[in-house]
Amino acid sequence: MKAVFMSSNPSSLNAVYTAPIRDKLYKHAEFLEPMNSFKREDIEKRTDDLKTVDFIFSTWGMPRFEGSFIAEYMPNLKVLFYGAGSVQGFAREFLEENRIVVSAWGANAVPVAEFTVSQIMLATKGFFQRFKHTSTDKWDNRKNTGYFPGNYNTKVGIIGAGMVGRAVIKLLNNHMIDIYVYDPFLPDDAASALGVKKQSLEYIFAECFVISNHLANNEQTKGMLDGKLFSLMQENAAFINTGRGAQVVEKDLAHAMREKPNRIALLDVTDPEPPQDGSDLYKLGNVFLSPHIAGGIGDEVQRMGEYMYNEFCAYLDGRPLSYTVSLDMLATMA
Repeated sequence: MKAVFMSSNPSSLNAVYTAPIRDKLYKHAEFLEPMNSFKREDIEKRTDDLKTVDFIFSTWGMPRFEGSFIAEYMPNLKVLFYGAGSVQGFAREFLEENRIVVSAWGANAVPVAEFTVSQIMLATKGFFQRFKHTSTDKWDNRKNTGYFPGNYNTKVGIIGAGMVGRAVIKLLNNHMIDIYVYDPFLPDDAASALGVKKQSLEYIFAECFVISNHLANNEQTKGMLDGKLFSLMQENAAFINTGRGAQVVEKDLAHAMREKPNRIALLDVTDPEPPQDGSDLYKLGNVFLSPHIAGGIGDEVQRMGEYMYNEFCAYLDGRPLSYTVSLDMLATMA
Protein backbone atom coordinates (compact mmCIF):
# COMPACT_ATOMS: atom_id res chain seq x y z
CA MET A 1 0.00 0.00 0.00
CA LYS A 2 1.18 3.50 -0.83
CA ALA A 3 0.33 6.83 0.77
CA VAL A 4 1.30 10.47 0.43
CA PHE A 5 1.16 13.59 2.56
CA MET A 6 -0.48 16.35 0.53
CA SER A 7 -0.80 20.04 1.40
CA SER A 8 0.44 23.40 0.15
CA ASN A 9 1.38 24.16 3.75
CA PRO A 10 4.24 21.86 4.87
CA SER A 11 4.42 23.44 8.32
CA SER A 12 0.79 22.51 8.95
CA LEU A 13 1.49 18.94 7.85
CA ASN A 14 4.37 18.73 10.31
CA ALA A 15 2.29 20.22 13.13
CA VAL A 16 -0.68 17.86 12.63
CA TYR A 17 1.25 14.71 11.71
CA THR A 18 4.04 14.83 14.26
CA ALA A 19 7.06 12.54 14.14
CA PRO A 20 5.51 9.98 16.54
CA ILE A 21 2.31 9.83 14.46
CA ARG A 22 4.30 9.51 11.22
CA ASP A 23 6.35 6.68 12.70
CA LYS A 24 3.13 4.80 13.43
CA LEU A 25 1.79 5.48 9.94
CA TYR A 26 5.01 4.30 8.31
CA LYS A 27 4.47 0.85 9.79
CA HIS A 28 1.32 0.39 7.70
CA ALA A 29 2.10 1.96 4.31
CA GLU A 30 4.91 3.08 2.05
CA PHE A 31 4.89 6.89 1.95
CA LEU A 32 5.95 8.69 -1.20
CA GLU A 33 7.62 12.10 -1.22
CA PRO A 34 5.11 14.67 0.11
CA MET A 35 3.25 16.84 -2.39
CA ASN A 36 3.46 20.52 -1.45
CA SER A 37 3.22 22.31 -4.80
CA PHE A 38 0.17 22.14 -7.04
CA LYS A 39 1.28 24.18 -10.00
CA ARG A 40 0.41 22.38 -13.23
CA GLU A 41 4.05 21.60 -14.07
CA ASP A 42 4.70 20.19 -10.59
CA ILE A 43 1.58 18.03 -10.64
CA GLU A 44 2.52 16.65 -14.07
CA LYS A 45 5.85 15.50 -12.63
CA ARG A 46 3.99 13.45 -10.02
CA THR A 47 1.17 11.90 -12.03
CA ASP A 48 2.89 8.50 -12.16
CA ASP A 49 3.22 8.59 -8.36
CA LEU A 50 -0.40 9.63 -7.92
CA LYS A 51 -1.62 6.66 -9.93
CA THR A 52 -0.14 4.32 -7.31
CA VAL A 53 -1.45 6.09 -4.20
CA ASP A 54 -3.99 4.30 -2.01
CA PHE A 55 -4.23 6.90 0.76
CA ILE A 56 -3.83 10.66 1.04
CA PHE A 57 -3.10 12.31 4.39
CA SER A 58 -3.73 16.04 4.37
CA THR A 59 -4.66 19.07 6.45
CA TRP A 60 -5.04 22.82 5.82
CA GLY A 61 -3.81 23.53 2.31
CA MET A 62 -5.52 20.59 0.63
CA PRO A 63 -6.05 21.53 -3.04
CA ARG A 64 -9.26 21.12 -5.00
CA PHE A 65 -9.07 18.68 -7.93
CA GLU A 66 -11.56 18.24 -10.74
CA GLY A 67 -13.44 14.96 -10.69
CA SER A 68 -11.99 14.02 -14.08
CA PHE A 69 -8.45 14.48 -12.70
CA ILE A 70 -9.23 12.25 -9.71
CA ALA A 71 -10.69 9.57 -11.97
CA GLU A 72 -7.71 9.56 -14.34
CA TYR A 73 -4.75 10.18 -12.04
CA MET A 74 -5.92 8.69 -8.72
CA PRO A 75 -7.42 5.37 -9.83
CA ASN A 76 -6.15 3.47 -6.77
CA LEU A 77 -7.11 6.10 -4.19
CA LYS A 78 -9.30 4.62 -1.49
CA VAL A 79 -9.37 7.16 1.34
CA LEU A 80 -8.49 10.81 1.83
CA PHE A 81 -7.72 11.46 5.50
CA TYR A 82 -8.08 15.18 6.24
CA GLY A 83 -6.46 16.21 9.51
CA ALA A 84 -8.47 19.41 9.94
CA GLY A 85 -12.11 20.52 10.11
CA SER A 86 -14.08 21.85 7.16
CA VAL A 87 -13.86 19.86 3.92
CA GLN A 88 -16.13 22.15 1.90
CA GLY A 89 -13.30 23.38 -0.31
CA PHE A 90 -12.36 20.05 -1.88
CA ALA A 91 -14.44 17.07 -0.73
CA ARG A 92 -17.34 17.07 -3.20
CA GLU A 93 -15.26 15.97 -6.18
CA PHE A 94 -13.70 13.08 -4.26
CA LEU A 95 -17.07 11.93 -2.96
CA GLU A 96 -18.63 12.12 -6.42
CA GLU A 97 -15.82 9.85 -7.63
CA ASN A 98 -16.75 7.37 -4.86
CA ARG A 99 -13.65 7.96 -2.77
CA ILE A 100 -13.93 7.91 1.02
CA VAL A 101 -13.26 11.24 2.74
CA VAL A 102 -12.51 11.26 6.46
CA SER A 103 -12.27 14.52 8.39
CA ALA A 104 -10.89 15.36 11.83
CA TRP A 105 -13.86 17.60 12.47
CA GLY A 106 -14.51 15.70 15.69
CA ALA A 107 -11.03 16.57 16.93
CA ASN A 108 -11.30 20.20 15.84
CA ALA A 109 -14.71 20.48 17.50
CA VAL A 110 -13.13 19.95 20.93
CA PRO A 111 -11.11 23.21 21.16
CA VAL A 112 -13.85 25.20 19.40
CA ALA A 113 -16.38 24.01 21.96
CA GLU A 114 -14.01 24.72 24.85
CA PHE A 115 -13.34 28.23 23.54
CA THR A 116 -17.05 28.91 23.00
CA VAL A 117 -18.13 27.69 26.42
CA SER A 118 -15.40 29.78 28.04
CA GLN A 119 -16.82 32.86 26.34
CA ILE A 120 -20.36 31.95 27.34
CA MET A 121 -19.35 31.58 30.98
CA LEU A 122 -17.64 34.98 30.95
CA ALA A 123 -20.42 36.73 29.04
CA THR A 124 -23.14 35.76 31.50
CA LYS A 125 -21.02 37.29 34.29
CA GLY A 126 -20.63 40.57 32.43
CA PHE A 127 -16.87 40.12 32.16
CA PHE A 128 -16.50 41.89 28.83
CA GLN A 129 -18.60 44.92 29.70
CA ARG A 130 -17.08 45.27 33.17
CA PHE A 131 -13.50 44.65 32.11
CA LYS A 132 -13.18 48.05 30.45
CA HIS A 133 -14.29 49.74 33.69
CA THR A 134 -11.66 48.00 35.80
CA SER A 135 -8.68 47.82 33.46
CA THR A 136 -7.51 51.41 33.70
CA ASP A 137 -6.18 53.61 36.50
CA LYS A 138 -9.78 54.78 37.03
CA TRP A 139 -11.22 51.60 38.49
CA ASP A 140 -14.99 52.01 38.45
CA ASN A 141 -16.47 48.72 39.59
CA ARG A 142 -19.57 50.55 40.81
CA LYS A 143 -20.47 51.85 37.36
CA ASN A 144 -23.96 50.70 36.41
CA THR A 145 -23.42 48.23 33.60
CA GLY A 146 -26.83 46.64 33.93
CA TYR A 147 -28.00 43.16 34.88
CA PHE A 148 -26.05 39.97 34.28
CA PRO A 149 -27.64 36.64 35.21
CA GLY A 150 -24.54 34.58 35.86
CA ASN A 151 -24.55 30.85 35.17
CA TYR A 152 -27.67 29.59 36.90
CA ASN A 153 -30.78 28.77 34.86
CA THR A 154 -29.57 31.22 32.25
CA LYS A 155 -30.93 30.88 28.72
CA VAL A 156 -28.28 30.19 26.08
CA GLY A 157 -29.09 29.80 22.40
CA ILE A 158 -27.15 27.50 20.07
CA ILE A 159 -27.63 28.05 16.33
CA GLY A 160 -26.76 24.83 14.54
CA ALA A 161 -26.42 21.45 16.27
CA GLY A 162 -23.72 19.91 14.11
CA MET A 163 -20.52 18.46 15.51
CA VAL A 164 -19.35 21.69 17.17
CA GLY A 165 -22.82 22.75 18.31
CA ARG A 166 -23.34 19.38 19.97
CA ALA A 167 -19.91 19.53 21.60
CA VAL A 168 -20.83 22.94 23.06
CA ILE A 169 -24.15 21.56 24.30
CA LYS A 170 -22.48 18.61 26.01
CA LEU A 171 -20.08 20.91 27.85
CA LEU A 172 -22.90 23.26 28.84
CA ASN A 173 -24.82 20.31 30.25
CA ASN A 174 -22.28 20.30 33.07
CA HIS A 175 -23.75 23.62 34.20
CA MET A 176 -27.15 24.90 35.27
CA ILE A 177 -27.88 26.36 31.84
CA ASP A 178 -31.16 26.29 29.89
CA ILE A 179 -30.17 25.48 26.32
CA TYR A 180 -32.28 26.40 23.30
CA VAL A 181 -31.37 25.26 19.80
CA TYR A 182 -32.26 26.35 16.31
CA ASP A 183 -31.56 23.59 13.83
CA PRO A 184 -34.21 22.45 11.32
CA PHE A 185 -32.20 19.26 10.73
CA LEU A 186 -32.24 18.22 14.40
CA PRO A 187 -34.90 15.54 15.06
CA ASP A 188 -37.06 15.99 18.15
CA ASP A 189 -35.80 12.77 19.71
CA ALA A 190 -32.19 13.88 19.22
CA ALA A 191 -33.00 17.23 20.86
CA SER A 192 -34.49 15.39 23.84
CA ALA A 193 -31.42 13.18 24.10
CA LEU A 194 -29.21 16.27 24.11
CA GLY A 195 -31.35 17.90 26.80
CA VAL A 196 -32.18 20.96 24.71
CA LYS A 197 -35.33 22.72 23.59
CA LYS A 198 -35.82 23.51 19.89
CA GLN A 199 -36.86 27.06 19.13
CA SER A 200 -37.03 29.61 16.33
CA LEU A 201 -34.22 32.02 15.59
CA GLU A 202 -36.49 34.87 16.68
CA TYR A 203 -37.05 33.26 20.08
CA ILE A 204 -33.36 32.60 20.59
CA PHE A 205 -32.29 36.16 19.78
CA ALA A 206 -35.07 37.69 21.89
CA GLU A 207 -34.99 35.38 24.91
CA CYS A 208 -31.44 34.05 25.26
CA PHE A 209 -28.78 36.03 27.07
CA VAL A 210 -26.03 34.47 24.95
CA ILE A 211 -26.41 33.37 21.33
CA SER A 212 -23.69 31.23 19.74
CA ASN A 213 -23.49 30.57 15.99
CA HIS A 214 -22.48 27.15 14.65
CA LEU A 215 -24.35 27.12 11.34
CA ALA A 216 -23.07 25.18 8.37
CA ASN A 217 -21.22 27.29 5.84
CA ASN A 218 -23.17 27.07 2.58
CA GLU A 219 -25.19 29.19 0.17
CA GLN A 220 -28.41 28.64 2.11
CA THR A 221 -26.98 30.08 5.34
CA LYS A 222 -25.17 33.11 3.92
CA GLY A 223 -26.56 36.31 5.43
CA MET A 224 -29.02 34.32 7.52
CA LEU A 225 -28.27 36.28 10.69
CA ASP A 226 -29.44 39.82 9.93
CA GLY A 227 -30.70 43.01 11.48
CA LYS A 228 -34.18 41.65 12.17
CA LEU A 229 -32.59 39.13 14.52
CA PHE A 230 -29.84 41.28 16.03
CA SER A 231 -32.37 43.99 16.88
CA LEU A 232 -34.13 41.49 19.17
CA MET A 233 -31.10 41.01 21.42
CA GLN A 234 -31.54 41.94 25.06
CA GLU A 235 -29.64 44.66 26.86
CA ASN A 236 -26.22 43.24 27.80
CA ALA A 237 -26.76 40.13 25.64
CA ALA A 238 -23.84 38.52 23.81
CA PHE A 239 -23.53 37.16 20.28
CA ILE A 240 -20.68 34.70 19.74
CA ASN A 241 -19.43 33.55 16.35
CA THR A 242 -16.88 30.76 16.15
CA GLY A 243 -18.46 29.24 13.02
CA ARG A 244 -18.10 31.25 9.83
CA GLY A 245 -18.49 34.96 9.16
CA ALA A 246 -20.59 34.60 6.01
CA GLN A 247 -23.76 33.80 7.96
CA VAL A 248 -23.70 37.28 9.52
CA VAL A 249 -24.77 40.50 7.84
CA GLU A 250 -22.00 42.43 9.52
CA LYS A 251 -23.36 45.92 8.87
CA ASP A 252 -26.56 44.84 10.64
CA LEU A 253 -24.58 43.42 13.54
CA ALA A 254 -22.59 46.65 13.81
CA HIS A 255 -25.84 48.66 13.82
CA ALA A 256 -27.25 46.51 16.64
CA MET A 257 -24.06 46.93 18.67
CA ARG A 258 -24.12 50.68 18.12
CA GLU A 259 -27.82 50.86 18.99
CA LYS A 260 -27.29 49.28 22.41
CA PRO A 261 -23.64 49.68 23.50
CA ASN A 262 -24.04 47.24 26.39
CA ARG A 263 -24.64 44.40 23.98
CA ILE A 264 -21.47 42.60 22.92
CA ALA A 265 -20.28 40.61 19.93
CA LEU A 266 -17.44 38.10 20.32
CA LEU A 267 -16.21 37.31 16.83
CA ASP A 268 -13.54 34.73 16.13
CA VAL A 269 -14.52 34.71 12.44
CA THR A 270 -15.58 37.45 10.03
CA ASP A 271 -16.30 37.84 6.33
CA PRO A 272 -13.89 38.80 4.90
CA GLU A 273 -11.28 37.63 7.32
CA PRO A 274 -9.73 39.76 8.63
CA PRO A 275 -12.27 42.60 8.31
CA GLN A 276 -11.58 45.23 5.71
CA ASP A 277 -9.64 48.33 6.70
CA GLY A 278 -12.01 50.86 8.24
CA SER A 279 -14.62 48.26 9.18
CA ASP A 280 -16.98 49.24 11.98
CA LEU A 281 -16.00 46.02 13.71
CA TYR A 282 -12.64 47.60 14.55
CA LYS A 283 -14.22 50.80 15.83
CA LEU A 284 -16.94 49.55 18.16
CA GLY A 285 -15.87 49.10 21.76
CA ASN A 286 -18.42 46.34 22.33
CA VAL A 287 -17.15 44.17 19.48
CA PHE A 288 -14.31 41.86 20.49
CA LEU A 289 -12.31 40.32 17.65
CA SER A 290 -10.03 37.29 17.95
CA PRO A 291 -7.96 36.03 15.00
CA HIS A 292 -9.69 32.69 14.25
CA ILE A 293 -8.13 30.88 17.21
CA ALA A 294 -11.10 28.83 18.44
CA GLY A 295 -10.06 25.78 16.44
CA GLY A 296 -6.97 23.76 17.15
CA ILE A 297 -3.83 25.84 17.68
CA GLY A 298 -0.41 25.02 19.08
CA ASP A 299 -0.23 21.47 20.40
CA GLU A 300 -4.01 21.07 20.05
CA VAL A 301 -3.65 20.29 16.34
CA GLN A 302 -1.85 17.05 17.19
CA ARG A 303 -5.24 15.66 18.23
CA MET A 304 -6.35 15.83 14.60
CA GLY A 305 -3.39 13.78 13.39
CA GLU A 306 -4.09 11.21 16.09
CA TYR A 307 -7.73 10.98 15.02
CA MET A 308 -6.68 10.35 11.43
CA TYR A 309 -4.23 7.65 12.48
CA ASN A 310 -6.99 5.93 14.47
CA GLU A 311 -9.36 6.13 11.50
CA PHE A 312 -6.62 4.70 9.24
CA CYS A 313 -6.18 1.74 11.57
CA ALA A 314 -9.93 1.21 11.70
CA TYR A 315 -10.07 1.13 7.91
CA LEU A 316 -7.21 -1.37 7.68
CA ASP A 317 -8.90 -3.58 10.30
CA GLY A 318 -12.25 -3.44 8.54
CA ARG A 319 -13.87 -1.62 11.46
CA PRO A 320 -16.48 1.14 11.01
CA LEU A 321 -15.09 4.64 10.56
CA SER A 322 -16.32 7.37 12.91
CA TYR A 323 -15.67 10.51 10.89
CA THR A 324 -16.49 9.83 7.25
CA VAL A 325 -18.07 12.62 5.22
CA SER A 326 -20.96 12.11 2.81
CA LEU A 327 -22.42 14.32 0.09
CA ASP A 328 -25.55 14.82 2.17
CA MET A 329 -23.44 15.98 5.11
CA LEU A 330 -21.91 18.80 3.06
CA ALA A 331 -25.30 20.55 3.24
CA THR A 332 -25.07 20.91 7.01
CA MET A 333 -21.35 20.92 7.81
CA ALA A 334 -19.45 24.10 8.58
